[in-house]
Amino acid sequence: MRISLTGRSRKVLAGVLGVGLVAAGVGGYAGRYELKEEWLKHQWADKHYNAAVMEKALMIAGGNPSEMQSESKEAFTIADEFEQARTAPGGIVAPGAYSAAFAQLTAMQHTAGTWSDVTKVPYNADDPRYRDWYSNSSGGAGHVTGRITGLAADGSNHVYAAGANGGVWRSSTGGGNWTPLSDTLPSLSGGDLQLAGDGSLWYATGEANTGGTSYVGSGVYRLANPASGVFAPSDRVGGKELESTTVGRLRWGGGQVFAATNRGVWYHDASTKAGAWKVAFYPNPDFMPEIKDDAGNVLVPAGTQTGGATNAAYKNIVNDIAIDPKNPKHVIAAIGWRSGDTYNGFYETSDFTAGPAGWKRLSVVLGGIKNSTDVGYTTFAFSKTGDRLYALVQQPSKINTSTSLAGIFVSKTGSPAGPWNKIADPQILHNSGSALARKGYSVGVQAWYNQFLTVDPANADHVWAGLEEVFETPDGGSHWAAIMPYWNFGFDCWNIEDSKNSCPLAGHPDQHSVAVGTAGGKPVVFAGNDGGVYRRPVSGQVNANKNATDWVSLTKDGTMDGLQYYSVSVGKDTKNGGVVVSGGLQDNGVSNLFSVKPDGSTGDTEMGSNFGGDGGDGAADPQNGCNQLQEYVALAVKITNNCALNPGALSLDQASSWSLDPGDPAPRFIAPIAIDSANSSGFIAGGQFVYTSTKGWGMRSASEWTKAFDLGAGHSATAVAMRGGVGWVSWCGPCNNAGFARGLATNAGGSWHQVSLPGTFPNRFLAGVGIDPASGQHAYVAVNGFSRRFTEGPGAGVGHVYETRDGGATWTDITANMPDVPASTVKQLANGALVVGSDLATFYRAPGATTWQILGNGLPTTTVTDIESGPDGKVYAATHGRGIWSITPPA
Repeated sequence: MRISLTGRSRKVLAGVLGVGLVAAGVGGYAGRYELKEEWLKHQWADKHYNAAVMEKALMIAGGNPSEMQSESKEAFTIADEFEQARTAPGGIVAPGAYSAAFAQLTAMQHTAGTWSDVTKVPYNADDPRYRDWYSNSSGGAGHVTGRITGLAADGSNHVYAAGANGGVWRSSTGGGNWTPLSDTLPSLSGGDLQLAGDGSLWYATGEANTGGTSYVGSGVYRLANPASGVFAPSDRVGGKELESTTVGRLRWGGGQVFAATNRGVWYHDASTKAGAWKVAFYPNPDFMPEIKDDAGNVLVPAGTQTGGATNAAYKNIVNDIAIDPKNPKHVIAAIGWRSGDTYNGFYETSDFTAGPAGWKRLSVVLGGIKNSTDVGYTTFAFSKTGDRLYALVQQPSKINTSTSLAGIFVSKTGSPAGPWNKIADPQILHNSGSALARKGYSVGVQAWYNQFLTVDPANADHVWAGLEEVFETPDGGSHWAAIMPYWNFGFDCWNIEDSKNSCPLAGHPDQHSVAVGTAGGKPVVFAGNDGGVYRRPVSGQVNANKNATDWVSLTKDGTMDGLQYYSVSVGKDTKNGGVVVSGGLQDNGVSNLFSVKPDGSTGDTEMGSNFGGDGGDGAADPQNGCNQLQEYVALAVKITNNCALNPGALSLDQASSWSLDPGDPAPRFIAPIAIDSANSSGFIAGGQFVYTSTKGWGMRSASEWTKAFDLGAGHSATAVAMRGGVGWVSWCGPCNNAGFARGLATNAGGSWHQVSLPGTFPNRFLAGVGIDPASGQHAYVAVNGFSRRFTEGPGAGVGHVYETRDGGATWTDITANMPDVPASTVKQLANGALVVGSDLATFYRAPGATTWQILGNGLPTTTVTDIESGPDGKVYAATHGRGIWSITPPA
């Protein structure tokens, strides 16, 4: 999660303070100015800092010190957006929702044609073609892909990786030459991935980090022969008991496999797929939905508070389970919400078969923190023999500060009752070579989001810990090294001139998974993070700053396309032929791929990143794909006329992009922007306000936006579209379960106004809007979430696609035979056909038809976030976990 410091700020501050060029960015899910002051104070604190000069420089640069706010607070606030789209106004998706949709899906007809994976090429985050002020290129991430939430490895060079929403991948060479193994499953959202003692590979779906782009899953799957096989829906363990849950960990003991879910601890006979999962423990029965097995037997009765309580979905969240190697009936669990709750703490049972009554909460002390509300997200790690138990602990009371990390602790007896000794805290880890040297964004600031912890099987004192960075101790915590720093910016080895940049590969921040295995027969450790998979020797080398010098990116060959796109933009490549395909990505900036030909080939050997941090929504000129609007987040829009190609930029005067951020008071994290489909010089964007412009690709400042309409205080745009000056904007606010509201605005018919939606229109999240290329009065809305059948709360109707032909005066539900599944984007093609992207598939309605088909074949069952039609006649789909795909639609 990386942010770029604005070019203007960098130049002004360098000049005012009399120092050299500063690094290309700050870090995290920050807003536009939130981190500038603190980062710059610390950057030059020893030699240059003067409060008066700093404040003057900040004001010139556009940062208002009074508006500085906590990085962590903003991070977890915006982290709920994707969940809101699928659960508001109810808060919980009931078991059975995705399986019912998947069953409908498998019965549908497909159109002719096969999808092609456009972005299955290497993606170089350090591509030397891009040194624009808003790029993180040269930070040391190397070749990247999307977030890896699960890793498993054996002693025969096999390594398996699970993407956040990209499914499972296999390499038989210790990394690289990846093969997808799970593309036909109902869910590709990775919760955990583990090799069992019998060699089988277990895949738990439903990512469990409570971040903004996490999706619930469809259960747990077991692959008997992972070295050669692929997963099938029939590989599911048990029935639908774990559907619509997140699964953070799988653990084995006593012939059972245990699952840590957001609905308690569950277990199943590890020797068979048959039979239902059994519930072992959940602390808050009132907040559990009704859960039945496939025979209809009630396993968990419905609680009384599932329909409206804040964070009801997390009242029974289990962060980790650990099985005592010395006694497999001794099971411990870390249970608790990241922001704190009365049930938070460590729990244990000496006999899991005894049911909930057999569990008790432990009274332990962790570095002065009592085992209560203030023990949050925790990861356990036993040594192989059970004589050491380690715990990485997040502290809820600190979640609005520069770090929420309580520390890393060890129980040298292996007992969860302790005594616990603290072996690391934010300051100790900072001193071990961390790149996070700033007040406001310190080691562990995102401990609620990214964690891993594991012990070397051959050495109980050799431990790896993952937070934003990767840390290693060879001696039980006496010494630590930041072996994978956040990035290389700020280190003495870094220089913006590539010929002078001597830093090693840093890797990518935000760590989620780890495994120890082999490559070439030698022991190695694998780290999975928001940039993919990296590998180094178990006994690796570090430099003088305690950073590893031997990491290798395992996505360099481009065979793992797990990229998590929010958007796709397509326009002609006027220099090379074909088209330019660009897209905004979760934590991996904006990718550019040039010269994509109609046959799917490309003249570009790899993609590069022209803008850093998170890439949000985007739009490109169909006649010139290097005319781009690209968002960082929260309407921090940049404009470029050359794809921001700018090798070696050393001054602002050489920059190739300009900021158009309107400074909206309430934009969504991924705020919508679009161009006029009838005139590519017309732009529209939305936050609380609707912004329009007819200045075209010569825009250079935010002052050239027109503030066209106020959606209302507390309201924020979720989608925008425009044709011939007629715009449509959907909004929500509040967007969560507490007072959820949604609406639609347009200027169809003349002036901007709120659309009066009929009572039959679903009270759910409006995720996409589309316009007839021939008439701005003719529009469509894509409705996210499930129908009331599968959600708690007042969501009315099953509909997912609605149409108006009279500027919003009347609406028709055109969902027809489309499955009851969240829909995110809708596009009408030039011939009148409709295309809808959903959580499971892309649907197609032929011109003049009233029913839907699945568009083409070969697209993995992952979430489609954006659909665009290219000037080459193809349909492009941005998926949030499997890259960008294209297909030629039916004639």
